[in-house]
Amino acid sequence: MTMGQKKQTKSGGLAGVVAGKSSISTVGTGHGLNYRGYDIYDLAKYATFEEVAFLLLKEKLPNAKELAEFKKELISFRGLSESLKEVLRLIPKDSHPMDVMRTGVSFLGNISPDDKLVDERLLGILPSILAYWHNFHVHGKEIDTKSSKEDIASYLLEKLHAFSKPSPEVSLALSPLGTEAMNVSLILYAEHEFNASTFAARICASTNSDTYSCIVSGIGTLRGNLHGGANEAAYELISSFENSQDALKGIKEKLDSKAKIMGFGHRVYVDNDPRNVVIKGYSKRLSDALGDKKLYTISEVIEKEMWEEKKLFPNLDFYSASVYHFLGIPTAYFTPVFVVSRTSGWLAHVNEQRKDNKLIRPSSEYVGLDKQEYIALENRI
Repeated sequence: MTMGQKKQTKSGGLAGVVAGKSSISTVGTGHGLNYRGYDIYDLAKYATFEEVAFLLLKEKLPNAKELAEFKKELISFRGLSESLKEVLRLIPKDSHPMDVMRTGVSFLGNISPDDKLVDERLLGILPSILAYWHNFHVHGKEIDTKSSKEDIASYLLEKLHAFSKPSPEVSLALSPLGTEAMNVSLILYAEHEFNASTFAARICASTNSDTYSCIVSGIGTLRGNLHGGANEAAYELISSFENSQDALKGIKEKLDSKAKIMGFGHRVYVDNDPRNVVIKGYSKRLSDALGDKKLYTISEVIEKEMWEEKKLFPNLDFYSASVYHFLGIPTAYFTPVFVVSRTSGWLAHVNEQRKDNKLIRPSSEYVGLDKQEYIALENRI
């Protein structure tokens, strides 16, 4: 190593590399999952998603007056401008809903200021963007974004099912238990340290880019099935089996063929994902409420086999898949719901990055050809 060179740490996928400091959350075995010092189990048990979003953004839990004002601001941003509605109507029906979320936020950046209320604006409008596009293209109707529902969980479920045909799943989604399950799901998905999408948002913020671009960066990264799309893949796996015996046989075959089983294991956890026990409990409660044991039973069989054979545990995505299905949410919408939640964490990280900013620019290890001699064009074969 010559004078002036720094010793560099190399790691595939940046595993184990500390890329910055943060006071937003702790994750990983030995640390537990905490949002600004508050245990995820306490937040899931006692808090609303709005309280958690306020905590992430404002660095403290709100008092009653602050929470009421925060919720009022979120509600005020639910409306969609005519120009944004036109964009959503023009997005093809067969587009992936994640592309809708990305495009919606990107266009919003053209028509709304990046001001002191941009965080509240994004959190307030995202459920409306998803629900408007869904109802226009699936039911041929436009939703009214006005609602008596103050919280994001019940508002999102109400508007997604605005024109749905009556079914046990829709009834459950609109019940107190359905709202509770969605609220807890949003809390569990809200924040998770320097995951891929959050790091992408921070990289964008480090260039002094605008907030909308930072969130678009996060959405684009979450679009990949190795990150946010795992819950969709998990449901496709679970629902592909007819019964427990079929599931056990199918998983053994997949493991024998070295197939990747989505929804299991996690980069920062060794023995378990602390969020899993919470979301699994809601999967069981919703399953019982519907009288539909099939999906939950199959999920447990897969969980048991994956642990016995590979010592791999289910992460948050695995049982979230059945929870969202029980609430009547289409599979392609699982990750957009993730966006509605995780935007709170992305925004917290964007704000934190800006407070003590330094352009994020890692180095790479060159593995290409050695120095080559230039050959004139007329002499090339």
